[in-house]
Amino acid sequence: MKDPSLPFAPVAVIFDMDGLMLDSERAIIGCLAEAARELGHDLPEVLWLSMVGHSEAVCRHLLDEAVGEAKRELILQRSHALYDAIVATGMPHRPGIIEMLEFLRSRGIPRAVATSTRRPLALRKLEASQLLPYFDAVCTSSDVEHPKPAPDVYLLAACSLDVDPALCLVLEDSPTGVRAALAAGMHPIQIPDLLEPDDAVRALGHTILPSLHDARVLLEQRLGLAL
Repeated sequence: MKDPSLPFAPVAVIFDMDGLMLDSERAIIGCLAEAARELGHDLPEVLWLSMVGHSEAVCRHLLDEAVGEAKRELILQRSHALYDAIVATGMPHRPGIIEMLEFLRSRGIPRAVATSTRRPLALRKLEASQLLPYFDAVCTSSDVEHPKPAPDVYLLAACSLDVDPALCLVLEDSPTGVRAALAAGMHPIQIPDLLEPDDAVRALGHTILPSLHDARVLLEQRLGLAL
């Protein structure tokens, strides 16, 4: 039966990276918190969660408000060193991502990444996690003027795939990314990781599913495949 939450057969699928494909949000937050503690700042978890899905500039601003610019830079330098060591070993996948990517590849559906991470780090993470070969394009915050929740990176991804934005399905975990996809005129499915959708996010009217497995089943149903 056709699911009304996916009213069209996508021509392309665009993926967020952190928290959607890679189990990296916990690692990022853990490295930031550890770096802050090493420097004498036991900052609340709500601060770290408020950074999820946002650009580096927004995260810097939030840290500036919490500890000041000088200490912010020390925290970021230390957290980057901790995080780079984790990235080098290959970030763990979120459950169901390989099955989703294999399914889309088997159907010949183009795939792109649209991430708030800067390009050099994004490519390192995708390569170390063995996900890079699955994608036809990788679009990052380095490639656009305005980060999420602006639509720029999603519009660039659609352009890179030569697909009308209205025919693109987006898979996202964060409210910021969902707003970016909606602003781009795309159809997002949100698969929450660290941030559960609040009433304001649910009011956006997009599809929310518990896992990538559920998203793949929905796609299979929409594309008329036997389960």
